[in-house]
Amino acid sequence: MLKKSKRTMLFSPADTPKNLFTAHIYGADCVIFDLEDAVKYAEKDAARDLLAEALRVMDYGDTQIYARINPLYTEFGRADVETLVPAGLRRMRLAMCEKPEQVRELDELLTKLEIKYGIEPGSCQIQCSLETPLGVTNAVAVATASKRVESVSFGAEDFTRSIGAQRTKGGHEIFLARNMVVMAAAIAGVDAVDTVWADINDEEGFREEVRMAMNLGFAGKSCIHPSQIKIVHEVFTPSREEIEKSLAILEAAKGADIEKGGVITVNGKMVDIPVIAKAEKVVRLAKGAGIIS
Repeated sequence: MLKKSKRTMLFSPADTPKNLFTAHIYGADCVIFDLEDAVKYAEKDAARDLLAEALRVMDYGDTQIYARINPLYTEFGRADVETLVPAGLRRMRLAMCEKPEQVRELDELLTKLEIKYGIEPGSCQIQCSLETPLGVTNAVAVATASKRVESVSFGAEDFTRSIGAQRTKGGHEIFLARNMVVMAAAIAGVDAVDTVWADINDEEGFREEVRMAMNLGFAGKSCIHPSQIKIVHEVFTPSREEIEKSLAILEAAKGADIEKGGVITVNGKMVDIPVIAKAEKVVRLAKGAGIIS
């Protein structure tokens, strides 16, 4: 089965009824209904119930729906999962994930709920949100803690706060952490999703950061406003020329045995294993965006 694109993951507060019924119309690949930071303590139970009802009655089409659940060590985390899974939630972002034990605890809870409600085993998936120095340091262990982990995300706001750094648009203070998250995702064979950009008025700065995120190896970007979606899609969607070149490279590589080294020639240019890997990524992005089948 083709892995669906995660170019854009649009955050939407789960305590706003209008958003529960309209957030998907802006064209993001994924919508994350937030039960954690975006919802006040006193409103968390009500927000959970609102989201559960929306999941029961709404058809979100091709948009992948996630919920950012509260950590299981809080008084709200388990209730989030136990309420939303039978309502239809199949993807959840585990906030403030720091240790593989937290992932396995959620895995065990999901297994029990799948059995209880007759849900296909393993169909509930986890995105681990790495937002602290401990979480980033344990990124590989977290990403490989369960087969349910389908992606990891980086949260720069909490990360910089926890190390006492100032978040800057240049991003030098989070460059190492970003690389560690991407490398962990590559080791685990899952997607990595980059952090949010808070200044919705600085479109050029945002575009530059999205380019950097893509070049680092991220599969997509978390977004806080619908206006950011178009920019991310433009950057993460390869051009027709890139797609055609990549398809030609993969077609030529198909008949050559260079897995252990060597090169082939495509349209007069030397092509080796790293070039083939880049071509594979371009084709994956094109398929995920629905440009080619």
